[in-house]
Amino acid sequence: MPETSLQHGVDNSTNDREIIEFVRREGAASISELVEFTGVTATAVRQRLTRLMEQGLIERESEKAGRGRPTHRYSLSSAGVRTSGTNYEDLAGVLWAEIRAVKDPDVRYGLLKRIVSQLADHYRDRIQGDSIEQRMQSLVALMGERDVPFEVTQTDGSQLPVLTALACPYPTLAEQDRTVCSMEKMLFSEVLGEGLKLSSCRLDGATHCTFDTNGRSAPTL
Repeated sequence: MPETSLQHGVDNSTNDREIIEFVRREGAASISELVEFTGVTATAVRQRLTRLMEQGLIERESEKAGRGRPTHRYSLSSAGVRTSGTNYEDLAGVLWAEIRAVKDPDVRYGLLKRIVSQLADHYRDRIQGDSIEQRMQSLVALMGERDVPFEVTQTDGSQLPVLTALACPYPTLAEQDRTVCSMEKMLFSEVLGEGLKLSSCRLDGATHCTFDTNGRSAPTL
């Protein structure tokens, strides 16, 4: 039976997908960590990693520790980063180019606000919960339906929830124009009904993008 594939040639087996998402979440992983996560043998893990490296989705780096053999850690390649949340990237790229082509900054900003407002209206009815954490969890579930993994955690020493994007919805587009990150922050603030700040960003070298609540209601767009 021929294998089906996901974007960029990813094997559609749950095992390969889970490995990619585990490495995405952790930033990098060793063979032993992947063995513990998958519950299969080291040989089976190596076979899957070899396949994913041949597809250009996983990269391997060596780490020297003392006099012993170097250990290897596996992380996502640039192509691997793009395996989630890119179903509409071509369309988004064209539309974004048209927005950037508007020369008047006030007109361009007004257009951006209208787009965010309409997207927020589209998502808002799906967001449930009385607390900001509950609404964040509802947003995580909504984004999960679109194969864009998010999670909610808490900052050290604080009870305030943090929304973490484990994969960028528009990775290539964000690399070309960081205004996309601002739009995403505006959208999440509007949908959740509370102002968020982008506290860390993958474009600045962070493993993931994180959005913290600033304790203020989101402005009306």
